Amino acid sequence: MKLYKTINQNIPRNFVKYPNKLSKGTVEIWRNENVDNPQISIIIPTIDKTRDGYLPDLLEQIQKQTFQNWEAILIIKDSRQGRAINCGVESATGKYVVTFDDDTKLGSNDILEKLFVTMEKHPEFGMAGVANIPPANSNWFVKTVMQQLPRRTSPIVNNIVESDMAEHPCAIFPRKVFMEIGGENELIPRGLDPYLRAEIRKAGYKVVVLPELFIHHLPPATFKKFCIQFYRNGKMAAYVNKFYPEFVMELTTEHGKKVGEKRSVILRIFSYLLRILKTVLTFKIFYLLSLILYLFGYIVGYAFLGKDDI
Repeated sequence: MKLYKTINQNIPRNFVKYPNKLSKGTVEIWRNENVDNPQISIIIPTIDKTRDGYLPDLLEQIQKQTFQNWEAILIIKDSRQGRAINCGVESATGKYVVTFDDDTKLGSNDILEKLFVTMEKHPEFGMAGVANIPPANSNWFVKTVMQQLPRRTSPIVNNIVESDMAEHPCAIFPRKVFMEIGGENELIPRGLDPYLRAEIRKAGYKVVVLPELFIHHLPPATFKKFCIQFYRNGKMAAYVNKFYPEFVMELTTEHGKKVGEKRSVILRIFSYLLRILKTVLTFKIFYLLSLILYLFGYIVGYAFLGKDDI
């Protein structure tokens, strides 16, 4: 794999429905020497090109894939994930776009091949994801967090299933569909997955999870990072609710379960308090802590964040 092209900054994104400011990130496009017209463009946003060593491991796994007709596009130092992905798509040439988080660990060497083959057979699919399970060698803290928190894991499926559990850490899109719907929402720092799934469905395409495929996308490895992440998630959620409430959407926690209608603020507050009570009664300590940290971050964010602060 060698560096094919570098694009420094100010990447135009004319297809984007909800653009933000111009990106100041750098885009690096990497290709194998014998690939001129890649079928898949792999998009990986990253702040520091390492992510505690996860990114180099991911790139090594990509190079070992059975499907090799790809280009890997790194978007470096753009703190807005949605904008970073849009910059990657603008720079891409593949028929399909695959998104990975920079800390994703692939479950097998044939994920790209199976993603590609399935999408070729199913033009009705606008987004396809995979399961997310904890690795066998993960420590007690990571396993417990993934078991207790909703949506931190999703089981491997035996058949293609329509699912709200398809997510950015490993997902494939036809690039023309991604651009047709206006790409990622760059205005919001949180809630990108629900927004994207909803737009794809509105355009008449299916969102699915594919059988037998899985990744390991883990929560923070330390207690301190765990606390920082959920406090920050709460602040970002407050920002979206405060300035862009039209993009707040419901979630499901199971494959095949239909996404519900958007609830009122009162119902959402009541549901949140009910979840806190349930975690106390079931002794899910890390889930309880995540809810409290999230709530604290939400209160701080709603009280103090301005529209230009994020």
